Parts: sequence; C-alpha cells; structure tokens
Amino acid sequence: MKNLKIIVSILIVAIVILFFFISNNNTKPTLKKPIVAISTFSLYDIVKHIAGDTVESVNILPFGVDPHSFEPTPQLMAKIEKSALVIYSGAGLEPWVQGYHFNAKAIDISKYVRLRKLDADEHGTHNTTDPHYWLDFSNMKIAADVITKALVELSPQNRALYELNQKRYNTMLEKLDSAYKERLSSCRADTVVISHNALGYLSRNYEFHIEALTGLSPEAEPSAKDVVKIMDDIKKEGVTTIFFEHFVNDKVIKRIAKDTDINIDVFQVLGNITKDEAQQHLTYEDIMQQNLEKLSKALVCN
Repeated sequence: MKNLKIIVSILIVAIVILFFFISNNNTKPTLKKPIVAISTFSLYDIVKHIAGDTVESVNILPFGVDPHSFEPTPQLMAKIEKSALVIYSGAGLEPWVQGYHFNAKAIDISKYVRLRKLDADEHGTHNTTDPHYWLDFSNMKIAADVITKALVELSPQNRALYELNQKRYNTMLEKLDSAYKERLSSCRADTVVISHNALGYLSRNYEFHIEALTGLSPEAEPSAKDVVKIMDDIKKEGVTTIFFEHFVNDKVIKRIAKDTDINIDVFQVLGNITKDEAQQHLTYEDIMQQNLEKLSKALVCN
C-alpha cells in the first residue's frame, strides 16, 4: 500500500511536469513591435493615426523643444539605431540628419511633397524653400500616402487596417481644407502679422498677406528698422492681432503689441507642440482647428 502511494505521487508529479512542458512549448513567443522613429509632430500624428498601437512610435523631437535648434542625445540616437523605420521632415528643418547614416530605412518626406519656393526677400536663411509644408493639407495627404506605404512594407499583415486609417485621415484633412476655405473666404482684413513667416503655405492657399518681423528664420534678431516697419504695417493695415510662436522669444513682439495697442496671441505652426499640448492629447486636427479660429478672428472674417 505504501509503495502504491509512492508510485501515484510520482505519476502526479510527472503529469504536472509534462503539462507545463507542453504548455510552454505551445506558447507563441511575444513579438516585439517594430520601432518607428519620427522627427516632427505632424508626421508623428500621421503615424499614430494610421499605425495605432501596431508599432512603437518614437517622437525624436521631445515635446516642448524648438525643432530648429534640436540636437538628439546619445540615448535618443541609440533608440533611432534600433528603429525599423525613420521618418523625418527634411527641407533643412533637421540639421542633425546631415551626414548621419541611418541603419534602418529612412524617409525624407520633403522629397515627395510640393515645397514652396521662397521669394528673395523671404530668405534670411540658407534655405531656398519653406520647410513648413505640413501647413498645406494637400501635402499632409501626400505624406500620409508615403507613410502608409512604408508601414505596409514594414507590417504587411496590417495592410487593411493601415489603408482604412489612411482614408479616414485623408477625409479629416479634406474637411479641414473645406473649413479654412469657408471661414477665410469673406474677411474684412487681409494681413496677418507674425514673429516669423511660417505661414507661407496657409497664406498662399487661402489668399491673405503675411507681414513677418524676422522673415523665415526664427533665430534671426529683428533690427530697429524691422520693428519700425512692422509697426507702420500694423497701423496702415488696421491689424488687430500680432502672432508669435512657441519656442521663439516673445519680448519684442510683446513690446510692439503694447506700443500699438493691439492683441497678442500664439499661433501654433506645428513644428513641435508644447508639453502642455501633449498632456492634453491634442492632435494635428485639434490644433489646426484652433489656428483657424485665431486666423478668422485676426482677419475679421464673417
């Protein structure tokens, strides 16, 4: 009887061990999500909406940092090295990519979109094209198409999901374009004053004028002549609001607003967003709707 109990105990232990062995062998290994590194918020927004949680989206540019002067840390570069896909804005916006060799497939979106050539008086920088192309909704559609194709190549099993999400994203962009056309079609003013001219694509598409304190370069220091000219333009055009951007010193703009007794407001040009905007989970669509409200008010639109 004692021997029988021993044999039964041994059999039970053996069955338990066998069960765990079989279970472990049948468990599929956990697949790591491919890492996609993106350099600017607008392109990051496209990836998040199209790929969702099927990839690990890495925002190369930390929220709250000026994209024009950003340099990635060694830790961030190590993350980029592990990426299966790198997507960057191009058109001179990210000086750090110059001469850098990416291990993964890297896409310069500026090679696909329609870039705005700068007039001679807009330069003030080594660039000859306006890098703020994401403020043109048709360019965002092109970027979404390029990114969707790259994501399908990366994860072909998710093709149907990606293509469906791309259609939804394009529909959103078309609605934004229609809203801008409708709201800005009948305005009593036609000039917007801003710290630096990042609104070239919007002004071209929706037919209003831009007067910028420092041209295209946000780092440029305005001269006394620049300040006097802007103040004259404000009085001449009857401007009611002067815009400035996040990450740009607003000291001079505030002085101009005070001296000319007009309103001052932030215009989000979407090179990057602030930490506060990120915490609010604001999207490209949200911010462009906010920008429309501000433009409509500044241009005194019906």
